[in-house]
Amino acid sequence: MDLSASVSIQRTESGLEYIQVDSPLCHGKVFLQGAQLTEFTPKGRDNLIWVSADEDYVEGKAVRGGIPICWPWFGVHSDADWPIHGVARKLVWRAEEVIEHDTHIEVRLSLPMTLVDDTYWPHQSKLEVTFMFGQSIEVRLTNTNLGQHAFTLTQALHTYFPTPNIHETSVEGLQGSKYIEFGEGPFAQNEVVHFARETDMVYTQAPAVQVINTPKGRIEVARENSQSCVLWNPWIEKSQRLSNFKDDEYLSMLCLEAANVMDDAITVQPGESHTLTTRLRWI
Repeated sequence: MDLSASVSIQRTESGLEYIQVDSPLCHGKVFLQGAQLTEFTPKGRDNLIWVSADEDYVEGKAVRGGIPICWPWFGVHSDADWPIHGVARKLVWRAEEVIEHDTHIEVRLSLPMTLVDDTYWPHQSKLEVTFMFGQSIEVRLTNTNLGQHAFTLTQALHTYFPTPNIHETSVEGLQGSKYIEFGEGPFAQNEVVHFARETDMVYTQAPAVQVINTPKGRIEVARENSQSCVLWNPWIEKSQRLSNFKDDEYLSMLCLEAANVMDDAITVQPGESHTLTTRLRWI
């Protein structure tokens, strides 16, 4: 892969490789393991992406924070022995291409399908993710069916966002949709969402744009080819059970995830592709 003047390959002390973007537009970081974005800092603004202060960047373990790629299923599989959130976030992706444009830097990675156990994914397919680093960050996850039979999957771009105080944070733009929470519902979402307890809401028929209001600014979260999204904060008790997560870090983060889950699961026909896109920016 040819790098541009603004892009380099770096390595953590623990040995994980990542792509570093340092341009006049922004700074960013994408780990090859999991193709996981862990930083997007546009010029003159704060980092838009949250990562736990307890993260140790260990091989074979997804980073706690950033944008883990949940694929080819989201959450707990019907076979309880299968890994939660699929297999893509723990495998090492291949850096394919970097293109530096006037308005953004494009970084494309692919998942070598030889690394994916046929038990979990017996289909002939290609999986790529493209990051568009500019004044906003756009992430495009593309599934292409290379086989003779259709396949169906669920997936999510499990984005962690920062906030100085979850008690003073809200999410607007979900009004009018319905959600399932802790296996119950659907319930109607009639108001702006505030946080006062563990939150694990899976929304269906969700509007294409939400706004996260935090004491430090407003974050716009847009989606394409997605009718579902997930809103999550572990709150007090669950925070104490999570790995690589300080007990009080629920106060400084939330997840709002572009997804294709539940009735929004996607089926890709032979020779066709589907691209799940999320676009994030300070407003």
